[in-house]
Amino acid sequence: MKSLFLLFLLSFCIMSISQAQNLSTFQKKTFLSAKGDNLPYRMLLPENFDKDQSYPLILFLHGAGERGNDNELQLVHGAKLFLENIEKHPAIVVFPQCPENVRWSNVDWDSRMEDGSCNMPFSEKATRPMELVLELIDNLLITKSIDNSRIYLCGLSMGGFGSFDLLARKPDFFAAAIPICGGGNPLVAKLYADNTAMWIFHGDADVVVPVEGSRKMYQVLKELGANVRYTEYPGVNHNSWDKAFAEPSFLEWLFSQKK
Repeated sequence: MKSLFLLFLLSFCIMSISQAQNLSTFQKKTFLSAKGDNLPYRMLLPENFDKDQSYPLILFLHGAGERGNDNELQLVHGAKLFLENIEKHPAIVVFPQCPENVRWSNVDWDSRMEDGSCNMPFSEKATRPMELVLELIDNLLITKSIDNSRIYLCGLSMGGFGSFDLLARKPDFFAAAIPICGGGNPLVAKLYADNTAMWIFHGDADVVVPVEGSRKMYQVLKELGANVRYTEYPGVNHNSWDKAFAEPSFLEWLFSQKK
């Protein structure tokens, strides 16, 4: 029995080390803003990257639990999916990291609307982390290695809210967006409804972010004639991203979108 336990422990350690080594393929970078603020981010490049070619760009906004300045935690959810498929779907994948105690958007998690969704105000001025993301995007586009017709946005939880916020700030920019267990402000959905294909995910048993937020955004976008689809998982709590990332057509759908 002891031998089996030691063998299991050894296998677990090897697997953990292997995964860490794999994620190290995401290059560690830091963006310095015009105001002198730092935004840590990780970047995955296609195998045999050629700077003279253009590739799709994927921007991934992480959740509240991955905030910090270690430039590590933001890879906990989602990074492995893109890494394992980088050969089949060559792309430039960027994971910025939001500092602690601030958010990608102005969502008020503690306040509820009449329908039960989180209060998601939209103001002209973005949060500072979102301002840095906007500057980072502009900086990345300077490289000329990005296919402007295939720029994609993904986000989960706090990043799901951030995705809806970012879409309203760059309404004609993203070819597709995948907000997972988040929510948005329906009053500004018309800004991007005609321009961005969307696939929204949520679990109907989510006790952290009410599912009503995603349901409401789907309904509003559908009424506006948007190219939008919605997947809701029965009995699934806040970690609906696990189900979403396991969808067979997740990446195929994303990479098939083009402006």
